[in-house]
Amino acid sequence: MVEQVSWQVDRLAHDAISQYTVLIIVMLLVRYLVQGRPALRLIVHFVFFAMLTAVLVTDDVAPWSADIITTDLARRIFLGIAKTTWWIAGATVLVASVRVFLIFERKPREGRLIQDLLVGIIYLSAALAVIAFVFSLPVGTVIVTSGVFAIVLGLALQSTLNDVFSGIALNLGRPYSVGDWISLEDGVQGRVVETNWRATHLLSGSNDLIIVPNSALAKARLTNLTGSDEVHGATVTVRVVPTRRPSLIEEAMRSVLLSANSILKSPPPSVAIVGLDSSAMEVELSFRVPGMSRTAAAKNEIYDLVYRHARAAGIQLGAPPSNRADPDPVPGNPVQVPGTAWRLLNAIPLFATLTEDEMKSLAGSMKRLTFKEGAVIIDQDASMSSLMIIRNGVVVVEREVEGLMADVTRLAPGDLFGERGVLLGAAEPARIRSLTFVVVYQIAKEDLASLMRDRPILAEELGLLLARRIENERQFIDSHRHLEEVQPTSIAEKIRHLFEVPHADHR
Repeated sequence: MVEQVSWQVDRLAHDAISQYTVLIIVMLLVRYLVQGRPALRLIVHFVFFAMLTAVLVTDDVAPWSADIITTDLARRIFLGIAKTTWWIAGATVLVASVRVFLIFERKPREGRLIQDLLVGIIYLSAALAVIAFVFSLPVGTVIVTSGVFAIVLGLALQSTLNDVFSGIALNLGRPYSVGDWISLEDGVQGRVVETNWRATHLLSGSNDLIIVPNSALAKARLTNLTGSDEVHGATVTVRVVPTRRPSLIEEAMRSVLLSANSILKSPPPSVAIVGLDSSAMEVELSFRVPGMSRTAAAKNEIYDLVYRHARAAGIQLGAPPSNRADPDPVPGNPVQVPGTAWRLLNAIPLFATLTEDEMKSLAGSMKRLTFKEGAVIIDQDASMSSLMIIRNGVVVVEREVEGLMADVTRLAPGDLFGERGVLLGAAEPARIRSLTFVVVYQIAKEDLASLMRDRPILAEELGLLLARRIENERQFIDSHRHLEEVQPTSIAEKIRHLFEVPHADHR
């Protein structure tokens, strides 16, 4: 009878070992198959943990108990390994849950340090549980013994631990998040791309990776440039020669901001005169952009518009403060005040290939027109018979969207419009209106046709200009209902056919 009971016990033990071995093999195989799938890996770990728990409980083994009632050495070793695996499997389920939670939050990099901290606590707790419930050792004694080693190790790694605890403090205080733009007091500036145990990684505007130790970042005075949303403020300071009244210069700078397409219109940008002396007047242009990454493009556009509006208004840009000894320019200098049609044509790249005689001939045929603020220059769906060049002021191209007029683009001095009607005989898909007092010069269709017969390259350039305009309009309306898909070459072909222009000689 005793032998039969012993045989049944050995058989149960053998069955448990077999089941345990099968579980391990299946677990390793499935875990390999679900690599790179955190959610599926969590399910696999949970199923393995549940099945391992069922096997142990069926075999009357309590993993959370330190007692192993058996005298068989092999049996004791098996139970010790099984209970250790159970605790590690439970810790693995918790760790997988933490990782999946951070992934669902869509901020895995931002939570990396906290994630690693939680993972470390979970595995440390599992290790202490194995010591207490598998090896039946007093946990308190182990902690006290390891404390001496921890002190020695802490002294050796003092600098590294400073970065670690500074990183924990920064993550708990959350002065910034991944994706925010921050600026340090020493001039370092960049977008936060990762925070880890030792350092914070910043990506600068020039796409350089800057690694700042957490301890240095915790002590530094930093500015979060992102704020509560993605909108970012920026300023541009311009120095001009004080040959005009400040109010006129302020009006010209407001036209600069009014004609900019890269900045936000709400809240409205502002102009402030921040300095005035005998050598220069300093004007500060303040505006906002949709995101920090758009700042450079917006400033580039503002500088370009400052140059164009200043030339159109006869305003000379001032020298840097270090060059105050330079002689003042003569007010009304014709080089600085391009007030004729010839000077306007000379400043436009489209007509750069014309000879001086051709330029003078075209300028002599141009007609000067003025429009008061708010005047409709051309209605939507109407066709223009002349090419218009803006000499001064701001023009808006706007289209009706859901009952409201929305800006398609804004045009500044040196920009052209009306090329669609002149070149293709097509109607304008948007209304063109003056936002300020506007001065334009008109080139008649007949004069442009005569010029293009002598200069066929103009057809190519105008085709590219019109193609870009059509693409901008297509992006705005987000539909192809009123615009056909045409390439620059096909537009140029239509222009040549309409005006009987021969192919351009690119030699």
